[in-house]
Amino acid sequence: MTTYRLQSSPMVHTPGLIAWAINGYAFEADRPQMLKVIGETFAGVPTDAIERLLSKEVPYTVDGETVTFEVEA
Repeated sequence: MTTYRLQSSPMVHTPGLIAWAINGYAFEADRPQMLKVIGETFAGVPTDAIERLLSKEVPYTVDGETVTFEVEA
């Protein structure tokens, strides 16, 4: 298992951004744009992990300003 911790910054409120992207990912036509936004914002996270997060295949937790999720490697 690989754990990803996506932390907020002064420019990005991560819990809100992830909730927005999950909502947008529900629409097939919007999926490429949601993957692009999250992938560019969190460049260290592989695309397959982002897809699992946005598709709700894996759960995530919010701890303050940080989103944490795990995926099998």
